[in-house]
Amino acid sequence: MKTIDEKTLLKIALEVVKRSCTGIAPDAMELLKRAYVNERNTAAKKMLETMIRNAELATEMDKPVCQSPGYPVVYVTLGGGMKLEANIQKVFQKAIIESTKKGYLRPSIVHPITRKNTGDNSGVGVPDVEMEVTPNADHADFIISFKGCGAELANVLRVLTPAQVGKEGIGIKKLLLESVIRAGGIPCPPVAIGIGVGGQIHYAAKLSRKAVSIRKWTDTNPNQELATLEEDLLAAVNSLGIGPAGIGGDTTALAVKVEMVSTHTAICPVAINFHCWTARRSGVRIYSDDSVARAEQPFLNNILKLLENHRNPHKT
Repeated sequence: MKTIDEKTLLKIALEVVKRSCTGIAPDAMELLKRAYVNERNTAAKKMLETMIRNAELATEMDKPVCQSPGYPVVYVTLGGGMKLEANIQKVFQKAIIESTKKGYLRPSIVHPITRKNTGDNSGVGVPDVEMEVTPNADHADFIISFKGCGAELANVLRVLTPAQVGKEGIGIKKLLLESVIRAGGIPCPPVAIGIGVGGQIHYAAKLSRKAVSIRKWTDTNPNQELATLEEDLLAAVNSLGIGPAGIGGDTTALAVKVEMVSTHTAICPVAINFHCWTARRSGVRIYSDDSVARAEQPFLNNILKLLENHRNPHKT
């Protein structure tokens, strides 16, 4: 059984946090570049070009890709072949504080009522941690997502009646389009939109955040019904003509992702979660034999080096 202690996890957390702050996820970059090629509006095309260059320069210059750090959520999947001897929230909070001191994050976490700023992005319950145990797996996943909070202002959480859902979920599509129109340029389009359907309101909200934070924006939903729905909703959103930064154009959204669970016969909770184009998401999968996946170069090299030092602590 592979053991990950607090010291090793902190080193990994520092790398993951830094990578999240100084670039956007490769799948988001891929979609931005596709959108640039297909965009017909001249001003929108220039805006997309600027966004792409901004993200590239952030990585090249080791600088934050956006002045807003957003709000961090750490998603952990722990396999049966892995043992974790660390407080995940405590460790990642240390990494966030250290990254703030180094200038990768702007201090933005405050008391919800007094609005007092902690000055280092620490705070009660920060970061949020979502953990799942998969007994048959031989690996551990650590993924952090810093989701911009300006986009949160456009989010919608509604409990629909069966009549409001309508035939083939037409009520959900209507709610989404109304929400996108109302949002306009506020959530920094082109956006990715996560939609959680079912459960109760807490479950729908959690699904909506997970849909847009964990899934690659380029993926295809394994549920064919939901895959078709995602394609339909993305086309409908982009037909609105809001465009990058709200200036008009073909590219209002890069992706729409839907997660669904069963619900009660009387209700249908729906959560619509907007994510700006800066997908500050990075993660690593560590196997019980210390091999690593789900990390791009040179980030992968840094993680492998950390694990090598963990196996041979006296190696110089």
